[in-house]
Amino acid sequence: MSSPAISNPARGIGGSFLIEDFAPEDVFTVEDFSDEQRQIERTTVEFAEKEIQPQIAAIEAKDLAVTKRLLQKAADLGLMGVDVPEEYGGLQMDKATSALIAEKIAICGSFSVSFSAHVGIGTLPLVWYGSTEQKKKYLPRLVSGEWIAAYALSEASSGSDAMNIRTRATLSGDGKHYVLNGEKMWISNAGIADLFTVFVKIDGEKFAAFLIEAGTAGLTVGPEEHKLGIRGSSTCPLVLMDCKVPVENLLGEAGKGHRIAFNILNVGRYKLGAAAIGGAKYALRNGLRYAKERIAFAKPIASFGLVQQMIADSAAGIYAGESLVYRVIGTIDASLSELETSDAATTEEMQKRIEEYAVECSIVKVWCSEMLERLVDRVLQIHGGYGYVEEYSAERAYRDSRINKIFEGTNEINRLIISGWMLKRAVQGRLALLPAIQRVMDEIMAGPKVREERDGELAEQHFLLANAKKLSLFCAGAASERFGSELAEQQEIMGALADMIMEVLVLESAILRAEKMQGRSSLAVRMTKYYAAHSFRVLETAGERILGAVAEGDTLRTRMTIFRRLAKHEPENTVALGREIATAMTEAGRYTL
Repeated sequence: MSSPAISNPARGIGGSFLIEDFAPEDVFTVEDFSDEQRQIERTTVEFAEKEIQPQIAAIEAKDLAVTKRLLQKAADLGLMGVDVPEEYGGLQMDKATSALIAEKIAICGSFSVSFSAHVGIGTLPLVWYGSTEQKKKYLPRLVSGEWIAAYALSEASSGSDAMNIRTRATLSGDGKHYVLNGEKMWISNAGIADLFTVFVKIDGEKFAAFLIEAGTAGLTVGPEEHKLGIRGSSTCPLVLMDCKVPVENLLGEAGKGHRIAFNILNVGRYKLGAAAIGGAKYALRNGLRYAKERIAFAKPIASFGLVQQMIADSAAGIYAGESLVYRVIGTIDASLSELETSDAATTEEMQKRIEEYAVECSIVKVWCSEMLERLVDRVLQIHGGYGYVEEYSAERAYRDSRINKIFEGTNEINRLIISGWMLKRAVQGRLALLPAIQRVMDEIMAGPKVREERDGELAEQHFLLANAKKLSLFCAGAASERFGSELAEQQEIMGALADMIMEVLVLESAILRAEKMQGRSSLAVRMTKYYAAHSFRVLETAGERILGAVAEGDTLRTRMTIFRRLAKHEPENTVALGREIATAMTEAGRYTL
């Protein structure tokens, strides 16, 4: 498959979006998908609409036999092997294609979780870290759907604190087995899985992972959890009591299991973002259908201004999120496309290249999960009282969305990763963040300068973006000056910094995508303008929170004067823009460009 349409991917190192300016040709967008990718998209959409959708009621009733049959059908279409090398029965496609499948399959949250748990965290550890013998033994079964995979990391006392797991492994006297004892919690696919990747500490010290087959003596799958959402997916605890696992089932190296755990999460995070986009599109489609059919005061509620505002907010969120997701994944693909061989050394290099964009993966996860949560809330509101009953899909979408802020590391943990990762790289000299902060401070000290005017419909949004970067750097500098090396301990400030950093990447992605389309979609321009107005409000709120916490008196007043000067702008007519966006979505009956 051809590499993404990005002119110069090498210049975009992780986190550089905050300190560099990018051009439309530097980013990958949905419009860049190849004919082959479009065909896979159509195949996935057809599978979702003809196979998954008619079975949603059975899935939600937790008929796991239905879920297993659907997973088998997905495997028959090749959808289970997109990330697996061809020599083990997979298709070994690029990450954008894999994410596209995750997006289009996400019309049912429960099935989406079952599918993603299998093809992502269930299978990728084996792809990346398995020995040749392990891959030959298990991967063909996982790709074909004969076996289902699960990933067991979390424990009751160590959810986000993964390094604090208590499950133990001890080598047997004859050196042929490890004996495992402990308990795992909230394991997706546990009730249908044939192969588990289980994380332990060997002798209580060395973090490691083992491949354990279902039915192994000493491994017990607990009862199904009764959940708020994603009720149709299997979620159970695992109990390991003197569970004997052959030494050859150690995955990777003893003492390096944390690499498996954390590197897999980066992929899980951007795929979760893609699935959130898919869920958002499906929810909005249902909301639009209802808004067109529901008559109140002698006209469809879709014609009411406040309903149109909810539709416009939702559509602009999808547009911005879609721009973000595929920009990030396209950049990762461009970096990976430089690797030509598939030996172990290249596999390790592939993981390093994905890890390079760990902050972007966290941004995708946090931003898209929160966008989806706001959107399904609006869709339920559009349905009114009907949205609160199970007869309508709005109720299920509302419940299902909530888990996304917990999956793949809570959003709070990911916010700390975003800002902490950027600051750590700056201290290490791997990201020129400190010089960028100094340039902003020098510019501020030099006093106001004449605004540089740009041409084009999005000139004002470019101005907002440039100042968004300056505001973020200014606030980061102020926080660093106040707390120094202790800044990482100030979680509220780190969280607010993360909010600013996220909005910079999302806003830039939306602007560059609209410009890359070169006038092919006036809606893209409208939604970019509409989203930019919202984005800047988020930036202002987060910035004021930071400055209010790091200064007081005259220093605070001086900094707020600078802050307001950088934040000054003319507001867009978001009422008119919102009506235009809502009308286009209502006429199409779905999210559209």
